Amino acid sequence: MAEKQLSAAVRPHSRVRRSATHTGVTHIRRHQPDRYVIIGNHLAQHRELSLTAVGLGTYILSLPEGTSIDIRTLAARFPEGRDRIAFALRELEAQGYLERVRERRASGHVITRTYAYNDPAAERAQAGVADEPVALPPPVAPPPSPVPDEPPVPSEPPVPPEPVEPPRTPHHRTAVALLAGLRRTDDRLTLAERDIRRLAPALIPWLENGAGLAAIHRTLTARLPDVLESPAGLLARRLRDLLPPPLPDGPVAPHGRDPGRDRPDPFQTCDGCDRAFRAREPGLCRDCRSGPTEAGGAVAA
Repeated sequence: MAEKQLSAAVRPHSRVRRSATHTGVTHIRRHQPDRYVIIGNHLAQHRELSLTAVGLGTYILSLPEGTSIDIRTLAARFPEGRDRIAFALRELEAQGYLERVRERRASGHVITRTYAYNDPAAERAQAGVADEPVALPPPVAPPPSPVPDEPPVPSEPPVPPEPVEPPRTPHHRTAVALLAGLRRTDDRLTLAERDIRRLAPALIPWLENGAGLAAIHRTLTARLPDVLESPAGLLARRLRDLLPPPLPDGPVAPHGRDPGRDRPDPFQTCDGCDRAFRAREPGLCRDCRSGPTEAGGAVAA
């Protein structure tokens, strides 16, 4: 009979848990009497929102009233950066979870107030009931107010009307390609096909006036605001207000060189000192034409 090994390690008990599900997640739920927020599955499992937008929407709904949720504050709180946070805010706004409204204070300053909805579908349904026709009394003219009318809140300039049949010229194709590629620099400049067709005619005069593609791209994408509510309106204003004048007809460059020539003169070997220099034709370099050689003799030009 074998002796029992007293020094053998004790086998730990298995911690395999039993679950009602065969695969996937198993929830371990505990009662939370405080410090929790109720989030509907319509947000947590939204089909069209990105994961960043779902998380940001959950965080916003958990905040107390009056907490600042501007892009700078959120970028200081999370590591995603301003661009991803701004894109997530636009997603939430498009799905009805956020609403940004311009309001004028008593001091005359215009502010942007943000409203967060925990159930936008219910808000839309309630608004639909409120919008039903109701018998109203005849309108009564309001009494004249001694306070002068406040100036209207400035809005984004209107986008140029869409042409019925846009011209299919080389400049038009270049303008369409440039506008469609702006999103590679900043995803906030992602334009709809309708906006590209409206903006392309305003970009054609830039190309006709001799503006380069790099200069146009730099003008349209430089110093964008933190909150870009209407990218098409911003681009329309810049295309209208910053149009450069046509290039003037310049004089012919000295030595008969074409001013529009792109390539420099080729390299030549000096006949006097074998030095390489640029010139249109072989001959002497500048030093050999203007001064004596090392041997002390003068070289004729």
